[in-house]
Amino acid sequence: MAKKSDTKRQHILTEAAQAFQELGFERTTMSEICARMGGSKATLYNYFPSKEVLFFEIMYLSTEAEFQAVHSAIDPSTDDIVTSLQNFGERLLTILYSPQVRANRHLSISESGHSELGRLVYERRVQRSQDLVADFIRKAMDHGKLRQADAVVATKHLYSLLEAELIDRFLFQLLEEVSRDEIRQVTARAVAVFMAAYGPAGKIAPETRGASRQEP
Repeated sequence: MAKKSDTKRQHILTEAAQAFQELGFERTTMSEICARMGGSKATLYNYFPSKEVLFFEIMYLSTEAEFQAVHSAIDPSTDDIVTSLQNFGERLLTILYSPQVRANRHLSISESGHSELGRLVYERRVQRSQDLVADFIRKAMDHGKLRQADAVVATKHLYSLLEAELIDRFLFQLLEEVSRDEIRQVTARAVAVFMAAYGPAGKIAPETRGASRQEP
């Protein structure tokens, strides 16, 4: 019975993904998905209570492997926290500013306030990511690799610094493709500022690899 249920669920996800790709989020309805899957609305809603939940599940499945890879870069046992943060930052920005995720972020933001899509993305992606990084930062503070502070606040500062040079252009949809070299340099500058603020007391924050000065 469980195998049959899993097969049906996957069939719904496949048909829904195709509908969203062809029609877009706004024009795709649960009735359209129901017609494509060849079943009843009761069956569809039994698996997914809303279009937003269904759309998020498709996004979740398509990016979960990348999500895991991004957070594998933060190793609590490392002695080289700068390199660990640099690797994490580069991986995070690479996925955040990929075409697919950029489009999904714009959609989630635009839907916030009049559907539950924004809340789902925040709780199950943004908050989940920040919780993992906060745990890493908290352990680094406990081992003297960072100064003692509120790990949750420090995490929010890190995320803000990583996106500081890109977020405005992203929000106003003025951002072109972000190159690997730009991501490397943006991350290096962000980590340098973070370490200047949260590096161990009495130590000068090391210069991160790849940082470069920008002309005023």
